[in-house]
Amino acid sequence: MHASPRCMTKAALMAAITAALAWVVFPLPFSTVPVSGQTVGVMAAGILLPPRWAALSMVVYVLLGAMGLPVYAGGGAGLGVLAGPTGGYIWAFVPSSLFISWGLRQRWGAGKLSRAAILILGGVGMIYGPGLLQLMAYTGLGLGQALLVGALPFLLGDGLKILFCWWLAGHPAAREERL
Repeated sequence: MHASPRCMTKAALMAAITAALAWVVFPLPFSTVPVSGQTVGVMAAGILLPPRWAALSMVVYVLLGAMGLPVYAGGGAGLGVLAGPTGGYIWAFVPSSLFISWGLRQRWGAGKLSRAAILILGGVGMIYGPGLLQLMAYTGLGLGQALLVGALPFLLGDGLKILFCWWLAGHPAAREERL
């Protein structure tokens, strides 16, 4: 991995942006999982950074929170959050950003914006899988109930975030970054 100062700075910036977006929170009274802006940071890292750096930015983000810095949703921090009902979503930020970044840099398939939409949607789906599994393990909920409290309430918000990131992926400055 080429450790250019530019890539390191961008990765650190994406970790910081994800941390800042984690403070944009809308708690849901019926769920232990809040709506937060974190996933915009995850998707943006995948759009703007090369694959390894996108993943590394999210590793840094996860580690900062694990060390006790209040960077998770609503200022959450610590290993307890990572082991708790929302931890699976956070762990999945790393492979999600890697997947989006890698896919956007491939030369296959549909037009770039169509591919971006599919990859961003898939990246968000990659967050739901581990998130729901850990939510179920932690709370003892069955799949149906976990979907009701850990996925369905977030679909509209995530759809809006996906649209924003799809726009970002098509922005000339973002396309220039991927060259």
